[in-house]
Amino acid sequence: MNIPSELKYTKDHEWVKIDGDIATVGITDFAQSELGDIVYVEVETLDETLDKEEVFGTVEAVKTVSDLFLPLSGEIVEFNEALEDEPEKVNSDPYGDGWMVKIKLSEPSEVEELMSAEDYKALIGA
Repeated sequence: MNIPSELKYTKDHEWVKIDGDIATVGITDFAQSELGDIVYVEVETLDETLDKEEVFGTVEAVKTVSDLFLPLSGEIVEFNEALEDEPEKVNSDPYGDGWMVKIKLSEPSEVEELMSAEDYKALIGA
């Protein structure tokens, strides 16, 4: 199970990479393996400002559809459009080409509430 130590994590199995006031968000290796083959990623919240834990999109796998929860409050400034044609990138490279959205943070202090890699490993029993 790949859980990069430089990232932050949520109980909803999203990862977060912070770069100044921009956060890149995707789902974890654990989440994509639990979902199975991902066939569609939908994000209709581009250019919207959402609160932490609001639904920002959905991910559809062969057997299920799962909501995506925003890990931090802010404006969704970018969607990984490559996922429209190749949603399987979430399975093959969840921490790289499989990223989902970028957020301009409105409450940077919320970052402190995210889990470390060690805390996330404990959550999933890795």
